[in-house]
Formats: sequence, C-alpha cells, structure tokens
Amino acid sequence: MTNDPKRPIRVFQVATGNLGTEMIKRVAAHPDLELVGVHCYTPEKVGRDSGELAGLAPNGVVATGSVDDILAAQPDVMTFHGVFPDEDLYVTVLEAGIDIVTTADWITGHHRDRNHPHRSGRPVSELLADACRRGGSTFYGTGMNPGLNQILGIVHTADVADIENVTVIESVDVSCHHSVETWRAVGYGRPVDDPTIPASLEKYTSVFADSVYLMADCFDLELDEVRFTAELGACTKDVDLGWYQLPKGSLGGSYIKYQGLVDGVPRIESHIEWQMTPQTEPKWDVKGCYITKIQGDPCVYSKHMVLPKPGTDFSSPAAFASIGMSVTGLPVLNSIRSVVAAPPGIVTSADLPLRAFAGRFSL
Repeated sequence: MTNDPKRPIRVFQVATGNLGTEMIKRVAAHPDLELVGVHCYTPEKVGRDSGELAGLAPNGVVATGSVDDILAAQPDVMTFHGVFPDEDLYVTVLEAGIDIVTTADWITGHHRDRNHPHRSGRPVSELLADACRRGGSTFYGTGMNPGLNQILGIVHTADVADIENVTVIESVDVSCHHSVETWRAVGYGRPVDDPTIPASLEKYTSVFADSVYLMADCFDLELDEVRFTAELGACTKDVDLGWYQLPKGSLGGSYIKYQGLVDGVPRIESHIEWQMTPQTEPKWDVKGCYITKIQGDPCVYSKHMVLPKPGTDFSSPAAFASIGMSVTGLPVLNSIRSVVAAPPGIVTSADLPLRAFAGRFSL
C-alpha cells in the first residue's frame, strides 16, 4: 500500500505461537517495519501487551481477537504465522486492500486447491485471486522450507549447463519445534504400522509438492507429475521429550520425497529428512542443514547451515528453537517491502526481485 521507502511499513501480525512470538521480537529490530497490531486466536491472550507475550518489555501494542481491529488499523501488510491458513480471514483482509505475507502452508496454491477444498466449492487460489483483484492487494507465501530452500536450489544452477537433476533437502532434528498440533497431524507418536500415516504425511506436507512446481516454473520445465514417497522410522524405545511423547514402535522419524517427473525420470526433487529422536529404526544421518544437490555440467553440492549468533548458549534447546522460528519467519519480514511494491494478485518467489531475499544490516 506504500511505496515510500522513507517510512516504515505498517505491519499487523496474526498469531502469537512459537513462530509469532519470535517474529514480534524480530519486527521490533527490523528498521523498516512498524508493528501496529497483533491478532490472537487464544482468548486468554486478547487484551495483553504483545511485547509481554513475546517476553519483551511492553510495547504498547495490545493483542486483539477482532478482525475489525485489523481492518481499522489500516496496515500496509498483514503477516500470518498460524500453523494452518485462515482463508476466510485472507479474503476479508485482501478485499480491504491489505497485502498478506504468510508462512502457513502456501507457496503456489496447488496443494491447497487439491487437498483442502473451500466450503464454497471454489478453489482457494481462485478465491484469493478474486479478493486481490477487488482490493488491489498482493498475497505471498514463503518460509525457510518450502521457501528459501527452493530459492537456494534455483540460484545454485546459475553456473550449471545441461541440468539433469536438482534436489533440495531439509535434514534436521525437529524435536525443538514445539508444535504439538503439527506433529499430531502428520502422525508422529502413532504406531508406525498405522495405515493412515502415509496419507497424513502427504496431506500435511504436500506444500512441498508446491515447492517442486515452483522450481519447475523457474526452469521452464513442464512436469508430468509430482510423486510422493515416504520411509518411516519406528522408535526403538519410549521417548519423552517433555512436550511430546513417542511410545516405542511409534513414528519418530521420516524421510519424505516429492519428485517432479518428466518421462518417468526424476528431474526436480524436494526431500524432507525429519528426526524427532535418533532412537529409530531405520534412522538417517541427519546433518542439521539444508542441502542443494545438482547433477549436470558441472555438478554442485552445497550445504546451508544456520547457527545461533556468537555468544549464544549452544547447550540451550531454546536457542535452537529460536533459530528454527527465525529462519522460518525472517524470509517473510525481509520480503515485505517487495511484496508491498508488487502488482496486485497472488505472487510467488519467481515473481519478486532479488532484493526480496535480502536481509537487513544493523547500523
């Protein structure tokens, strides 16, 4: 809504869970953003100072539970950090001319249309595109993975000729990601032989199919299909993480592949190697990073590793949890000015300029 580079962009944030509270901290330190409101779904949080919700000093921004308050604040952009999308809220906000950037399960809209039909019967991407047109607003979904991980995969091919295969891999221990709702949805903690687990994993991770389509779009490659497969790791003993329990024989790790095929040959792949505990069979060599592998001329192997800043207590699980939330949400914050400047409609990372992926210096 604003193209004035001299004034901060007014941000109204939705959701104050693990990711949301971290983003309140990050917005406060972001030089070109101004937090003007926070919306909570938990009634007990409504009326509280959002700084205090994030473990900071009071900032004077009081949490609300009213959509009308979002509209009345007239922000330039709404950031949405809920676990799952609130598509009716999206429509209302976009129609009001407010841009949206979200970390919640959206890259291209492909899988939302396929797996999560709107009660109206219309594809969700169509509803949002119509709302953008009516409001003159822009909608963008990103994160670390999917999101930045695919951007890294794309840019690593800039010096490659005759590409044969591009694979991006998330290889991480997820035990510090304290989202009970997320892990229940994908089946972690259920008996590994539960026949519903593969379908649950596919349903709630199929945004990674979007990530394959995003990369294919950038390479001008037409895929025949995107195929899902998964290997499951069963806990070899009872595991109590404090915030989550994994009985012996339950799902405690998984290796998921989304493969974009051309004539039956995998050309673009997104792999997700998750470990809630190393006590599984089978188990994988989790590397704690994001990997790009390119077969071609020449070949490329690159590791993107994220660590807490120097001086951080590396023995603290909270430090690593904070880093996980930061790398998920910062691609949103750093993209905001480019999204606000973008034409109305649903955009992907392929539509935004390079500056949309640039961080900010603290000077």
